[in-house]
Amino acid sequence: MTESRDNYISPLAGRYAGAQMRYLFSDQYKFRTFRRLWLMLAEAEQQLGLPISDEQLAELRAHLDDIDFAAAEAKEKQIRHDVMAHVYAYGLVCPTARPIIHLGATSAYVDDNADILIFTAALDIIEARLFAVVRALAAFADRYKDAPCLGYTHFQPAQPVTIGKRAALWLQDFADDIDDLRYLRGSLRPLGCKGTTGSGASFLALFDGDAARVQQLDQLIAEKMGFSEPVDVSGQTYSRKTDARLLGLLSGVAQSASKFATDIRLLQHEGELSEPRQAAQVGSSAMPYKRNPMRAERICALARYIITDALNPALTAASQWLERSLDDSANRRIAMAEGFLACDAVLNLVADISGGLEAHCDKALENLAAELPFMATENLMMRAVKAGGDRQELHEKIRRYAQNGAAELLRLIAADADFGLDEQELAQLLDPAAYTGVAARQVQRLLTRRIEPLLASYQGQTIETKVEV
Repeated sequence: MTESRDNYISPLAGRYAGAQMRYLFSDQYKFRTFRRLWLMLAEAEQQLGLPISDEQLAELRAHLDDIDFAAAEAKEKQIRHDVMAHVYAYGLVCPTARPIIHLGATSAYVDDNADILIFTAALDIIEARLFAVVRALAAFADRYKDAPCLGYTHFQPAQPVTIGKRAALWLQDFADDIDDLRYLRGSLRPLGCKGTTGSGASFLALFDGDAARVQQLDQLIAEKMGFSEPVDVSGQTYSRKTDARLLGLLSGVAQSASKFATDIRLLQHEGELSEPRQAAQVGSSAMPYKRNPMRAERICALARYIITDALNPALTAASQWLERSLDDSANRRIAMAEGFLACDAVLNLVADISGGLEAHCDKALENLAAELPFMATENLMMRAVKAGGDRQELHEKIRRYAQNGAAELLRLIAADADFGLDEQELAQLLDPAAYTGVAARQVQRLLTRRIEPLLASYQGQTIETKVEV
């Protein structure tokens, strides 16, 4: 057996999440980002007058990627400190620059700033996934905006809607998620460079008491990271409420996805919608004829994980001590990475279903026809009253006739002179399109006013939708 088969591998990495998201949370990406941050620090310190040579900076730039993980792991076992172990490994390949690596900084400088860079890149992937979903659902909603179907409240038959109108509910939720993501990403700020308790004391010593240069260093680091400014104040770390906000966003996406997938599961049971299916897909080990909503079920399972995972950073933020305590570290290593990996997997599945979602309009009309006579009785009664009928007497007759089922209800009404309706008039009153209200107009309004401008605003990457398992 290979080593990978002898050790636990998170299903999020082994089965579900996409390659780009997995890479962002890999050791290679994390510790390469550490080295980029050490380079940024040295460049900024040189720019502000510290004696750091161009040769030292060139050496740091030349060794951003050649990370000796074995050397770092061996050192960490000896000293029990992962950041200093990687300072040591970087110094092995940068002997000239070794004296100035991590100069004045504390571990949170690389840990927290790297996380913000990773999370920002991860949000870009989540945004790309969301836009794939919105694009597919918009096309589906537009295509079926006029297609009548039975509405449900409490999963009991209710007033008709359209297939596209129902899809518009999902679409609107995901559009809201994009708005939330953009707001959150726009408000993120890195830690910057603030020292062991956030006071900047170590840098004040480096700059001989020049507070202006300490502030400049903080600003330069943020700009080199691609941000307009760092957080104004911090302890040793940035506020852990930032993590809670990030996982709160992912929880919101998961809520949208679970609602979408739950509806698909219910409607696949009714025969009105079905998720796409591979030709050789097996629905059951015991019942080969089955066609289960496997993707939708997986969405619900992973979404539930994300929603509960969002409690982790919330509890961590609530329990931090003063300027720093380390009970956050082990928890957030798991909670943050797996929250993003799970959300990536969920949205990949949502995009896959949305792009191949099958609407069975004939079945939807069949289900609607079975219930429509009951829903049409109010209109039938109002028409008969206008023709001179007694509302109370007609109401009682409808109540009695309805006990015999939909088909008999219509026959009895057509035969009752008090209603004054023949079968042709009844058929006209039972046109499904007459009972969907302004559903189609609502869909068009959403598409025109919100979704089309939103789609036009996206300038990011396109990520392939690919369900491996």
